[in-house]
Amino acid sequence: MSDILLGAIGLIALYLFSGLRVLREYERGVYFLLGRLRPTKGPGLIFLPPVLARMQKVSLRVMAIDVPPQDVITRDNISIKVNAVLYMRVKTPDKAVVGVENYLYATSQLAQTTLRSVLGETEMDELLANRDKINAILRQTIDTRTEDWGIEVSAVEVKDVDLPPEMKRAMARQAEAERERRAKVINAEGELQAAEKLAQAAHIIGAEPAAIQLRYLQTVNEIASENNSTTIFPIPIDLFKGFMEKIADSGSRALPARTAGERLPALRNKGKAKV
Repeated sequence: MSDILLGAIGLIALYLFSGLRVLREYERGVYFLLGRLRPTKGPGLIFLPPVLARMQKVSLRVMAIDVPPQDVITRDNISIKVNAVLYMRVKTPDKAVVGVENYLYATSQLAQTTLRSVLGETEMDELLANRDKINAILRQTIDTRTEDWGIEVSAVEVKDVDLPPEMKRAMARQAEAERERRAKVINAEGELQAAEKLAQAAHIIGAEPAAIQLRYLQTVNEIASENNSTTIFPIPIDLFKGFMEKIADSGSRALPARTAGERLPALRNKGKAKV
């Protein structure tokens, strides 16, 4: 009798021991007892009745799903290939198991179709310039569809946009033309600023006559400092204006004063010229 009792106790202990499971902190167990869904278990040590129950582990960590390249025709009829990456996590484990057969495969397929439909309504320039806006629209659209599956989409990032060769050449020419336009505008603005400064300098120098002489002497000094050069330049008459006025005054005082009716004495012939 004691042997039978010990055997029964051993079988019960073995049964109970075989039903023990350990779930990690990021894992949850979707628990079915006799085919019916029971409350989610975990984390830690749990008991799962053998034969009568079945459990499916679900990870709550963020998962990255690679969306393969998709052929997309944009609104402006440009054929491109675009791939993306989707970041998602299971928010409600029981919905992820009961609501959809394979939530990873279903989310990947939904991301592919959404990528084609959203980019098909977008122009090429908007896709290249406003990628953050496109990513936000993709995330919101996919997250709304996966909410019933217990899936939360945290981000969708467009990785690569493969353009046709002719489109790459056209964009390169456009970028080159834009750089040339900016260079010409910057050059014109520099010429305008230089002209304004020269006009201001001319106005200041015109108000002070001595300023032009000082500027002239400064220029002469700069030219003289150069080696192995011969420079021919005109001398402004204003530099000698004072000297010329003094010379004119002294010359006028040296000539004798004459009246209006005075005549010069006639020359007398004292003899005949000899041949």
